[in-house]
Amino acid sequence: MGPKIRSCLLVSALCLTVPLPAVGEQPAQTIGQRREAVLFWPQAQREAQFRRMYELFPSDRAEHGAHVHQLPLGKPLALPGQDTSTWLTGYMDRHHLAGVMVLQHGRIRLQRYAPGFGPQQRWESFSVAKSVTSTLLGIALQRGDIHGMDDTLGTYIPELRDSAYAKVTVQQLLTMTSGVHWNEDYADAKSDVAQMYLGACVDGQAHVLSYLRKQQRQWPAGTHWNYNTAETDLLGILVQRATHRSLAAYLSQTIWKPYGMAADAYWIRDECDGRDTGGSGLSATLGDYARLGQFMLDGGRIAGKPVIAAAWLQGAVHRQEKVDEPDRGYGYLWWTDSDGSYAAIGIFGQMVYVDPARQLVIAQVGAWPHATSDALVAARRKFVAAVKRAVDAEREQPAQH
Repeated sequence: MGPKIRSCLLVSALCLTVPLPAVGEQPAQTIGQRREAVLFWPQAQREAQFRRMYELFPSDRAEHGAHVHQLPLGKPLALPGQDTSTWLTGYMDRHHLAGVMVLQHGRIRLQRYAPGFGPQQRWESFSVAKSVTSTLLGIALQRGDIHGMDDTLGTYIPELRDSAYAKVTVQQLLTMTSGVHWNEDYADAKSDVAQMYLGACVDGQAHVLSYLRKQQRQWPAGTHWNYNTAETDLLGILVQRATHRSLAAYLSQTIWKPYGMAADAYWIRDECDGRDTGGSGLSATLGDYARLGQFMLDGGRIAGKPVIAAAWLQGAVHRQEKVDEPDRGYGYLWWTDSDGSYAAIGIFGQMVYVDPARQLVIAQVGAWPHATSDALVAARRKFVAAVKRAVDAEREQPAQH
């Protein structure tokens, strides 16, 4: 580890333990300020610290159990016409990826870890957590903890009854069609997503409750799709209040232990109300992200029994809303593709991609040089397409003999 990276780690460790400043000194950053600063970390800091976010910020643990869902090795995936290992190394190096894993029929067809990162280490998932929060809501629906997706937010979160969110439904929150104004520009320090955790705590309420109560309506609810991280934090509050458990504890109880994840996961807490933030903050191993994709590919079943409400599952993995790209859509906090595939996507390169037609799961974690960009997204989609072509080429081989 170089001196620059060591310096980054040292600074973050000190931020957690620094005492109150003396007269004339600059005050220590709040946890919310440090969370927002993550968007603007330099590259070395991202690569060093995305693997230890749960150590840098207050977090809850999602415990794994004694049973482990095994991921046996399958036939190595080969890309026609090129050296697969060289190609994969180039893809990961160019885009600062820490790990890539491809499953087919539950078996590992392709995996690679960058130097210094391994199977036992965790990585921050950013907005992949949104899809997990949504999945936990689908489980809460199945269990009866949440009555229906037509319920209004004010039913579960009374603090919103005098805001633009009072009559927004759970389903509109799941599809990001609340119609309330929001700016999700990760590169703009003045955007809503860069400001949402900066304010002082108010009456023990989560940062997003204080922030969103002031937001104005921009479109009629249900008519306009607008990506909004804070609303997924709201969804996390809803799930936690309805289930009387933290997101981490509920994740452990409903998926992590019974499905057989191999390691504990961690979920960052909001500094104001102590609840886990549904829109981001989940850290897990690459293998367990792949297992999460396999759980979805299995139809949300554990030991043959469905644990997710059927209505949620149908809505989650099929397009509910149009987005900027013609061949993509948005389900219930899962991105959808026109070929029936769907994905959980996070900034800086995180992904859990599920392709039911090919029985594929593709997971990757990394530290892109930007939160997102057209070029980076295009490169990720090109990688996914190459994996699919390789699988399709195998199918065609018998016909050529």
